Amino acid sequence: MKISSLDRPALLSIVEEFPRQRVVLLGDLVADEFVLGDIARVSREAPVLILKQRERRIVPGGGANAANNLADLEAKVLPVGVVGDDETGCGLLEYFRQKNVTSRYILCRQGHVTPTKSRILGGHAHWQHQQIVRIDREPARPLDRQTRRLLRSRAASLIPKASALLISDYGYGSTDAREVEALRPAAARRKLPITVDSRFDLLTYSHLTAATPNEPEIEEAFGEKVGSNLELLRRLGKRLLGRLSLEALLVTRGRDGMVLFERRKDPKHIPVFGSDVAVDVTGAGDTVIAVFTLALAAGASFLHAAQLANCAGGLVVMKRGTATVSRPELREAIRNA
Repeated sequence: MKISSLDRPALLSIVEEFPRQRVVLLGDLVADEFVLGDIARVSREAPVLILKQRERRIVPGGGANAANNLADLEAKVLPVGVVGDDETGCGLLEYFRQKNVTSRYILCRQGHVTPTKSRILGGHAHWQHQQIVRIDREPARPLDRQTRRLLRSRAASLIPKASALLISDYGYGSTDAREVEALRPAAARRKLPITVDSRFDLLTYSHLTAATPNEPEIEEAFGEKVGSNLELLRRLGKRLLGRLSLEALLVTRGRDGMVLFERRKDPKHIPVFGSDVAVDVTGAGDTVIAVFTLALAAGASFLHAAQLANCAGGLVVMKRGTATVSRPELREAIRNA
């Protein structure tokens, strides 16, 4: 993606507004666990590698990763969600405390399993470690209605002082389209942008500002394979825009960049920012919706918000693991693009 001399000052001006924004994030808070080990030998018990653990860390994932990105972009982020009183849940809360992100609106439920994605990475000393296997731990049952109502109530109480509402729905039950519909009138009175990133239930949402699905999620929603058929992507994008009554739809396409759909406008193809060979795509979608939402909160047009999100996405996929983009990094990238 090239940034024109006309767009660059506008984009930099939007980034300067980030610290003045307050974003309410309602959604599924996930813990990403990374266990790094050095390959010691092959096991005698089975044809598998034995790793000597060298490092173990817990970082925010899912909606928590979007919140982490907002924090590193220097916005005021108010995460609303639920964690368990298990090790990874407590680890998430401690991580946010160290980043000065409030956990006041996060429920900690006894016996609840914090959704956790554990990635085991192996390699030799001084070599790049590669992911060997991922282990997911998930709650055995959905959240009860009382917990969901409490989360919605907390989100509603924050809307009067917010600049935007971001919904991160990973399918773990912290929220859904019906819960968001109850929040929409209050957000509409404040003219807040409401954005949604829904992994499995995108078609259930409607009358929001924008959504940021990736291409595979579009394909799954309509049961059609896009591949290199850009005309099909155009049709499906316009169809989804109308079906959900969105103002804008930003479809991410990996190394093929993004496509922005708006009402009564032709789709805008945005080439990938930076290299088209990603180092690690873990959590890139969270970065995209965080930057896109924050830019809209700061008064950006959909196109400028998409350009900033594309730039941030291109930066974050060049980092290992679940990562974020800082405001200085984004500023520097815009200046050099």
